[in-house]
Amino acid sequence: MKRFITTIKNIWKIEELRDRILFTLLILMVYRFGCFVVLPGVNPEVLEAATSSNTGDLFGLINAFTGGAFNNAAVFALGIMPYITASIIIQLAGFAVPYFQRLQQREGESGRKKITQITRLLTVAITLVQGGGYLTWVKSQGAVDPGISDAVFWFCNVIILSTGTILAMWLGEKITDKGIGNGISLLIMIGIIATLPGALVFEISKNFGLLIIVELAALFMVVLATVMIVQAVRRIPIQFAKRMVGRGASAMPVAGNRDYIPIKVNASGVMPIIFAQALMFLPASVAQFAAGEGSALTTSSWFMALNDFTSPLYNIIYFVLVVVFTYIYTALLVNPQQYSEYLKRQNAFIPGIKPGAQTADFIDSVTTRITLPGSVFLGLIAILPAFAAALGVNISFAMFFGGTSLLILVAVVLDTLQQIESYLLMRKYDGLVKSGRLKARGGIQGIGASM
Repeated sequence: MKRFITTIKNIWKIEELRDRILFTLLILMVYRFGCFVVLPGVNPEVLEAATSSNTGDLFGLINAFTGGAFNNAAVFALGIMPYITASIIIQLAGFAVPYFQRLQQREGESGRKKITQITRLLTVAITLVQGGGYLTWVKSQGAVDPGISDAVFWFCNVIILSTGTILAMWLGEKITDKGIGNGISLLIMIGIIATLPGALVFEISKNFGLLIIVELAALFMVVLATVMIVQAVRRIPIQFAKRMVGRGASAMPVAGNRDYIPIKVNASGVMPIIFAQALMFLPASVAQFAAGEGSALTTSSWFMALNDFTSPLYNIIYFVLVVVFTYIYTALLVNPQQYSEYLKRQNAFIPGIKPGAQTADFIDSVTTRITLPGSVFLGLIAILPAFAAALGVNISFAMFFGGTSLLILVAVVLDTLQQIESYLLMRKYDGLVKSGRLKARGGIQGIGASM
């Protein structure tokens, strides 16, 4: 406890770090305030009553990511999600479209600025489409004031929703520039964690005593395991070629430095879970819009199982999809050929492996082997909330036992703490941990890293 208080005092002594933390907290407060400013013409009480059961479906997931703004019909109802969608599209385009490949790899800072501008324009387009869909959903819940004109309601609120998303994006960029941590990632995290106090209080009131202690201990162990897999790397040793020291006859060969290539066990981050969730929610959403609520399709047993995240069928398919997407996304992110070419340019090699094709094959085989435990663990993390709910944990609290929420929270907290620690070490203060150093992931892997 004494060390913790000393660390807080050291953080407060560093003026730049103190200002950045206070600025970040101020921006997060502004964002949370916007999550409760209701759109004009919407009755929040009616909408709250209509969405009270939306916890395990697609809308419940979006509401968790926006910190309740989705169910509140707030100006930040779409949150930062359109920007995340645009970033993912641009990132995937960088693997397949030569123009985006050139911008990402060859044009340096100017290319990154063009990508940023394209991402912002795509965000606006996605927000306009999603805003229209969101307003249609709000109207279907009977939460729109019947006295307001449809044209006025649609025109004004689409603009407000688009402005809210652009403002959230701007707030995130300001945190990155003048605050501490990755701004976009922090906005997502603050939205997720906003539902934690209420879920925890409800769980304590329902299971007060030894049971809640067991639940919290289990959550702590899951968090520890997640941190381990997020930080885990497989180090491939590399050796730099010998260099000559001295001149003429006195020149002597000196062995080059030894280093390593860090290959992450979970190189794909949270992206496989996001893609798998999107696919799992897609059939239910399409069927509901196409067939209606009382049709034979929506009442069939297999359809009900696919729409229930606690059902065995749902979790088996979900687990398989996460494992498959982990391999696919890792193959897109980790390019053994690029590693091989880089080592050749640096006059370096892997001991016992010939440069060129054999080096690329070796890196590819190592990546494939370590991706297996990483993908299996990611799949288990994805379905843990279902196990927690099956054991009696309320759904709102069970969502923190795994899935996207837990991975995002762990990745963002580690990244932010690493930045704080770098300030402390730069000023010759002790770091946040007693031994070793925190290792950051540069934001949410696959999302935050590209922001």
